[in-house]
Amino acid sequence: MTTDELARDYFRRVRVRCQVLDLLLVPLGVLGVLVVKTGAFRMKRFSAMHSPPHSHGGFTLLELVVVIAIISILAAVALPRLIETQREARIAKAHALHGALKTAAALARARCELDLIAAPASLPADNCQATPPRVLMDGHVVEIVNRFPAASAAGIDAAADLNLAADGLTVDGPGCPEGARCFDLVGGTPPGCRITYQPATLSGGMIVAPVISVVTTGC
Repeated sequence: MTTDELARDYFRRVRVRCQVLDLLLVPLGVLGVLVVKTGAFRMKRFSAMHSPPHSHGGFTLLELVVVIAIISILAAVALPRLIETQREARIAKAHALHGALKTAAALARARCELDLIAAPASLPADNCQATPPRVLMDGHVVEIVNRFPAASAAGIDAAADLNLAADGLTVDGPGCPEGARCFDLVGGTPPGCRITYQPATLSGGMIVAPVISVVTTGC
């Protein structure tokens, strides 16, 4: 199953759970309204029969107890649902970001390979033949190491067009491997909700592609 399919599967499961819980909450709310209205009607009839003229109406103790009970039941059902929905959303987001980083790294590698076979005179100032090597991706200058994006803000962040604040991400938290770029999702527990980008390396003259991993146990 691809990363995009995993993300869609998470969103589908969250949506199904929300629909099931909505079906449970609606009858509870309707039942509560009916109980309150019935109790209020009976109490008003009783008050009208036994109260002196010109007495002022108000909420009865029964009405208040019923309303508090209904609110407690709704909160007990809705709060776990909200927490679980947020967790599932972070998991889906982590898998989506994992896929975005893999795609960005592959596109940067392809752009670099095209630069390397092109005539130098035809290339822009930022190209993979230059020193240090860079490529242009959607108007962004991306730093290259071993023909893949560097593990830095000017490397993989630029290649994937990430905006850390807007995307709800923090970087290089506790436990991040040396030389890697770690993305922690806001709301998760680092390093349990993290995508790690370890840059490409050389092994015996051969380029070893970046290792991009995702952990969601703490999302």
